[in-house]
Amino acid sequence: MALEINLVPDIKNEMIRTLKLRNFILFLSIIVASASVAIVFIFGVIVGGQQIAINNKKGLLETFSSKLNSYSDLNEFLTIKDQVDNITAITENKTVASRTFNILLALIPTDSPDSIEISELTVDLVSEETPTFSLEAQANAGQAPFIDYNVLDAFKKSMEYMRYDYGNYVDKEGNTIPAYCMIEKDSDGAYFYDSDKKSLYAYWNIMAEGCNTTAEKTSEEENTSEETNDKTENTDTKEESDKEITSFAGYDLEDYNDSKVVKIWRTPQFDSWYSKGYINADDGTIAGVQHFESACITYKGEKASEKSKMKWTETNDTCLLVPNGTDGINILESSNGRSASEELVLRFSAVINLAPEVFDFNNSHMIALGPSERRNVTDSYLQIQSIFGERAKDCQEGDTACSTNGGN
Repeated sequence: MALEINLVPDIKNEMIRTLKLRNFILFLSIIVASASVAIVFIFGVIVGGQQIAINNKKGLLETFSSKLNSYSDLNEFLTIKDQVDNITAITENKTVASRTFNILLALIPTDSPDSIEISELTVDLVSEETPTFSLEAQANAGQAPFIDYNVLDAFKKSMEYMRYDYGNYVDKEGNTIPAYCMIEKDSDGAYFYDSDKKSLYAYWNIMAEGCNTTAEKTSEEENTSEETNDKTENTDTKEESDKEITSFAGYDLEDYNDSKVVKIWRTPQFDSWYSKGYINADDGTIAGVQHFESACITYKGEKASEKSKMKWTETNDTCLLVPNGTDGINILESSNGRSASEELVLRFSAVINLAPEVFDFNNSHMIALGPSERRNVTDSYLQIQSIFGERAKDCQEGDTACSTNGGN
């Protein structure tokens, strides 16, 4: 057996291991240094590239800014653009102050011996969330005793029965007719009612541009138009031929203010529509005929027996003109006085809180409804004059009839 003898001292072995470790550490250091240099180089390229890009964009923006500022009408353009951008927001927050007149006609009794005249009215639509009418007025019982607090009490209690209604007019297919296509009042501002003063209707200006929500004319109507064109060689002949047109797109036409229009009932024609299957007795839904879709009023039909006539009811429990009823009117003060014609009257001032939805522009075809026993059916600008009058005078010294009459 051969023997191996280690002639290398232990110190030599330690030195060899140390040299190997040094070389390994040096190798790692070189790799790390190289990687660091590569990373720094890459970052340098990125930062430099970004700076170059930023400088290019900055130069481009400065160029565009110079061109933009050189336009002489820049301020006007920016103003118009801002207004256009805000149209939607403005429309959503828009209020219709002109509805005040319709509301007054519903609030103030005009067709009974008990009359109320307004001498001063303040309409506040913006200062608080709830629109208010602040009024100074005088109540006249119309008969002795003329100063009767029951008139004022009845006026206050009537607030509980005030309602409003709004919605959309629709065609036979249920398509909404644009509001600008509808004629709801005559030249005096009065709504259209039937001869019995019970059913309310409006006119659809179907021949106007953008107002025909239905399909195109039927072939028969097209032929009628072609024949009319052949006949019309002068204005007089054309006018005569226009009068002969009685239908358009499946609708019966009527004449109103030299225009061909379609009548649309706002008040449902219950018996007629029910016999033709246009209205459902269970839920009051209407289909197949041009009509008004109310957002407030619901209808229902009931029969006492199979052979009895259908009895229809209308319900409006949600759209309250004065939401808090009798608590929605605050009588500030009252006193005896004399009107301009020296009649004894009861002077009073009051604040009425109204539903904000009544003045909302987005609620189309708004109408205020008073109690059924004094529902207004003439409802015109001319009638507005009758609810305003000269302020009543205080009782004069020695006027015992004014100072002591009536009241409770």
